[in-house]
Amino acid sequence: MYLRRLLGRLRSMNTIKIDLDRRSGLIDHNLFGGFAEHLGRCIYGGIYDPGSPLADEDGLRTDVLDALRRLKMPVMRYPGGNFVSGYRWIDGVGPVETRPARPELAWGTIEPNLFGTNEFVKFCRKINSEPYIVVNCGDGDMREARDWVEYCNGAQNTALANLRRQHGFDAPHNIKYWGIGNEVDGEWQIGYKTPQEYARAYKEFAKVMRWVDPSIKLLASAISNWRTEFVERTNLLLDQAADYIDYLAIHWYVGNPDNDFAAYMTASELVEERLSVVEGLIRAMKLQRNIHKPIAIAVDEWNVWYRARGATVEEHKNLEETYNLEDALVVAMHFNAFIRHAQMVKMANIAQIVNVIAPIITNPTGLFLQTIFHPFEVYSRTCGNIALDAFWESETFSGGSYSGLRLLDVAAALDEEKKSLSVYVVNRSEHDALETRITLDSGQFAGPVQVHVVNGPDIQAENSFDHPDRVSVFKTDLRVERNSFVYTFEPHSVTVLVSALA
Repeated sequence: MYLRRLLGRLRSMNTIKIDLDRRSGLIDHNLFGGFAEHLGRCIYGGIYDPGSPLADEDGLRTDVLDALRRLKMPVMRYPGGNFVSGYRWIDGVGPVETRPARPELAWGTIEPNLFGTNEFVKFCRKINSEPYIVVNCGDGDMREARDWVEYCNGAQNTALANLRRQHGFDAPHNIKYWGIGNEVDGEWQIGYKTPQEYARAYKEFAKVMRWVDPSIKLLASAISNWRTEFVERTNLLLDQAADYIDYLAIHWYVGNPDNDFAAYMTASELVEERLSVVEGLIRAMKLQRNIHKPIAIAVDEWNVWYRARGATVEEHKNLEETYNLEDALVVAMHFNAFIRHAQMVKMANIAQIVNVIAPIITNPTGLFLQTIFHPFEVYSRTCGNIALDAFWESETFSGGSYSGLRLLDVAAALDEEKKSLSVYVVNRSEHDALETRITLDSGQFAGPVQVHVVNGPDIQAENSFDHPDRVSVFKTDLRVERNSFVYTFEPHSVTVLVSALA
């Protein structure tokens, strides 16, 4: 009887098993990218604030730069977003005093063009981030797009390369990543295009841009409107322009408008479904059209966004979402999904980086870090280069239209160079700590396990200028032996376990 009870208890214990040989893909650190759009206080009053005592010689906020360096973002998308579909890049270069102010139709504001291409490149260099520029495929044309590539990357004695030199930049910027259009599948966009229109436009833009610089990587705006013909749109792009596509870019935002925590915690399933669908579309078209070149997925706009909507000239704090602990759990689940799908997901850009639906909020005298900053930082700093196919089982929950989901959401990554393992765990239970056995099927843990826990007093906990650390990261070391140990995951927490391997 005692043995039966013991075996039953062991079977019911939450379990994570790691086999170091079950490798599901190479992890590209571009999964931890960012996005800066001319919207609200993201650029002006966020990144760029030349009148501030906190600004450096280039007008960039030094406290913002320091915070962004902590996130280790390897790639930065710019200048939009909806903004780019009406943007004239030539307005944002040259002497600042001669740059024209323009009505900005996407967000109903005035764009002063004080911050443009060269300021953005300087900003990226200071935070060690690769610039990723999206060209105007809304009311812009292919000549404007190819001219932008020549201005940035031209090395010969040509008019636009010389114009860049006149603006103080002798060496080419050598911008590697270029997106063609933003959310062209949305009726809200300046220059919305049908699937047929965009497939043709994409190919023609891509041809001339790559003729200017054959080394660039190109991203197609595939899906942002998941309620329309996204299968046809993706298939037409791959059918007509596969040779010019390096990444298919997809967008989404999630939220909790009904204040239903259990339903919100099932956002992981939406992410899984969408990634799996796009992976399947790519594989099917590659097989049908005999396409051999790699085509990756870039989730180049994603975040929690549902509270702060709308933008006006009068309201300077546009789209400034205040995040709580449950939002931080959802951000961590996104990273778990990106790691699990690392074979095809090679870039992801959180939208955005400062003030506007962002992990960092500023005022004239300083900043504070929102709840979502902390999982981003821990994942970015600990993630290795190989995704592992972890096995786990745990107690379950039901929420929204889903039932029987595991309370633990898990991913794992191996760092071959450092010979270390990182295990990422979100405990989606609001009230219960989950005792869990973590086991290596081969190899052993070496030395203490570093434990990073993102948590706060309750799921509604928020950070603010007055209370900047209600949600933060707590670090401890855990002594373990050999190849297995038991750890108890706190309720409503994000936990990262990092261990050297013997």
